[in-house]
Amino acid sequence: MPSKTKDSEIAQAIFTVNRHAKTAPDNQFLYALKKQALNLMIQQNRAQKLGLHFSKNPRKSQQQSSVLVKCGNYYFHMLPKKEDFHSLEHFGDLDESYRNPPSRMNLKHAKELLQNYTGLEPPEKKPAISAFPKRYEPKEMNRFYSPKKSYFD
Repeated sequence: MPSKTKDSEIAQAIFTVNRHAKTAPDNQFLYALKKQALNLMIQQNRAQKLGLHFSKNPRKSQQQSSVLVKCGNYYFHMLPKKEDFHSLEHFGDLDESYRNPPSRMNLKHAKELLQNYTGLEPPEKKPAISAFPKRYEPKEMNRFYSPKKSYFD
């Protein structure tokens, strides 16, 4: 299946998933899809690592770099590996003037396409555990029987 899908279509799906992951409340699976798809594209020589950029929002106020990857007509950033620092050129600061081309792809379609391409499945959702074990229901009162022993109970 991976060879039948066009590079531009996969790149557009990665772009769509990445755009939604930035605002999603539960974004771990979306970022995992992006990472897995980009790594597969690089392994199959359908995408290439161009160089390193300084991150716009570094962690813990320390300088951090990310790898610039070209996939189709789109550019993405991903975390670097140790060998990337030795083998890739460092471009310095990120060029803020460049934007990826606009994309119109449904998130559901993009996720399906990347799941088929990578074989990655979403994690099972666990049902929410309620703070209260059961709702309170009063015992049924019978006209002839009452659990009360006396009038004052």
